[in-house]
Amino acid sequence: MFKTNMISTITNKGTLRFMMFDENFTTDVFIDFLRRLIWKSQSKIYLILDNHKVHHAYKVQDWVKAHADKIELFFLPPYCPELNPDELLNQDVKSNAVGRKRAKNLSELKRNLRQYLFGTQKSPHIVRSYFQKTEVSYAS
Repeated sequence: MFKTNMISTITNKGTLRFMMFDENFTTDVFIDFLRRLIWKSQSKIYLILDNHKVHHAYKVQDWVKAHADKIELFFLPPYCPELNPDELLNQDVKSNAVGRKRAKNLSELKRNLRQYLFGTQKSPHIVRSYFQKTEVSYAS
C-alpha cells in the first residue's frame, strides 16, 4: 500500500486549499500549511479544526499568536468528525480519487490525488455542497 498525506481546508464559498506531504504530520508541516493559507490573504482567516495534538502544540499556538491579525483557530468538540466539513472532502477524495483509480505506485497515487483536488478546486459548487449536510450547517 502506498502512502502520502494531505492537509486541506474548505470554505462555504467554495474555496479549497490543500497541501500534500510525505513526512508525518508535525507542527512544522502544519505551520507551513498555515503560512500558505495566510500568504496573500486579503482578510483574516477563521479556521475550524479538529483536536489533533499537532493543532494544540505550543509551537503552533505561539505561531498563531504571532499572526493573530491574519488567522484565528476554533476547535470542534473532541471526537466529532461529523461536525467537520473538511471530513466530507476527505471522504470524497478516498471514494473518488483513491478508490476508483487504484494506483500502481506512489507517484501515480500523488498524481491522481492532485488531479482530483485541482479539479475540485475548479468546481466551487462541489466544495459548497459539503456544507449542505445538516451537521455542518453551522459553518455555512
